[in-house]
Parts: sequence; structure tokens; C-alpha cells
Amino acid sequence: MSWQEFFLLLLSVSASVIGQLFLKIGAVKLGRVDVQNAVKQTLAIMTTPELLMGLACYGIGAIIYILLLTRVNLSVAGPSASLVYVFSVLLGYFIFKESIPFTRLMGLSLIVCGVILVVWQK
Repeated sequence: MSWQEFFLLLLSVSASVIGQLFLKIGAVKLGRVDVQNAVKQTLAIMTTPELLMGLACYGIGAIIYILLLTRVNLSVAGPSASLVYVFSVLLGYFIFKESIPFTRLMGLSLIVCGVILVVWQK
């Protein structure tokens, strides 16, 4: 993977992670959805700015990912996109004060090691 391709990957991952951040903020603002308020909350999704911003970021991330796919194999791009999981957990920890249990930390470490092995070139 060249530096340009790696940059596209990071842009795609960043856009997706920012999208998740906005979706979480919007979901917290929206409140809990259950059977009694499902229709009202579903309509509220369409008018919650944070949720719309999150969806827009996901869309941008998808476009950048498509650009990446024009340059690298899916067998490299697909597993590399799993870095979204790593950064999402870190966002949860630093912004939403979510805990990271040891087993989750080990899983994230395995993801990072796996991505390194997938993109590694001699």
C-alpha cells in the first residue's frame, strides 16, 4: 500500500469514525426508542442535526473508500477498514468515558496487528 493509498484509507476511516461520533451524540439526544415511541423517534431521526451529520460523514467515508478500492485489492482494503473499530472504542473511552475491559483491549490489539500484517509489503 502506497502512502497515497494509506492516506485514502485513513480519510475513509476518519470520516466513518466521525460519523459514529455524531450518530452517538444524536442518539443520546434522541433518547431511548421503544415500541411506544418508535414512529415519533423514527421521524425525529430525520430532523436531528447530529444524526444527519453522522450519516453525511458515513457517506463521505464510503465515497473515499470507493476511491481506495479503485487502487487497492479488496483483500487489503476490507480488513484495513476494521481500524474503524479501534478508533470507535478509543472515542468511546475518551469522549463518552466508556470503559475498555482487558479482553476488549486485547481484541483491539489483534485487529491492529492484523491490519499491519495485511498491508505489509516487502
